[in-house]
Amino acid sequence: MPAVALGLLSAIVYGSADFVGGVAARRIGALRVTAVGAVSGLALLLLSLPLVGGAWTPAALGWGALSGVVGSIAVFLLYACLAIGPMSILSPLTAVVSAIVPLTWGLIGGDRFAPIGYVALGVALVAVVLVGFVPERGAVRPSGRALLMAVGAGVFIGAFLILLDQTPADSGVVPLIANRAVNGAIMWSVVGLAVLRARTRPPGADRFTARGTGLAAASGVLDASANVLILIGLRAGDLATMSVLVALYPAGTIILAAIVLRERIAPVQWIGLALAVGAAGMLAAA
Repeated sequence: MPAVALGLLSAIVYGSADFVGGVAARRIGALRVTAVGAVSGLALLLLSLPLVGGAWTPAALGWGALSGVVGSIAVFLLYACLAIGPMSILSPLTAVVSAIVPLTWGLIGGDRFAPIGYVALGVALVAVVLVGFVPERGAVRPSGRALLMAVGAGVFIGAFLILLDQTPADSGVVPLIANRAVNGAIMWSVVGLAVLRARTRPPGADRFTARGTGLAAASGVLDASANVLILIGLRAGDLATMSVLVALYPAGTIILAAIVLRERIAPVQWIGLALAVGAAGMLAAA
């Protein structure tokens, strides 16, 4: 099924974007990462427009712009919580929440699942508890603030998917271009205000650096690529299937975090992660 392949591929790319963005946020801050990523992602989408095309209609621009507002909040919260860490807990927590939100929307709208789908929802909720619960001494424990931001990021990512699903089938990447343009305008305005405020305070470490900016640009390109794959998948399949497949992205994030940052994953977290992956698979099959 093309939609399933696109969903899995977008999850891999999305997970890579989150890891790179989280690392960049530790160097230059989540606001700057989101702002730089908006520009690099927009550049990629504009370059792809002649190849992909798309109709410039009010619906395409409107839904795209609205998703840009929601996406700005989602990406900022995501990168901010990943910068605090640990990525191995916060990333999957965000993913589970981001899957539940579109599924709930579908149920309210009349979508129905096979019995396995409802079982999967319960398993996903258990996974959220286990992933966030670290009873072992020495295991990395996330702060309440980081957990709250991770849940918030998941809610807004789920809302982003819902809005993206509303875009016209003939709009190509036009909604994503509107998304990135609005995203960039919002984030650069916020960065500008932050710079003005910083002039009244002693210099801090949260500033643009060459390496941090480069990582931020790379995360933006990866994130935009994932969004293109998600949009194509939504048009080839359905919101419920894509939402749970995209929610598999923490696999890539966690592996990179363990290899590059040497973050420790407790046994109970592995159980939670396994349940989250299993729940996503059951929901995709429902």
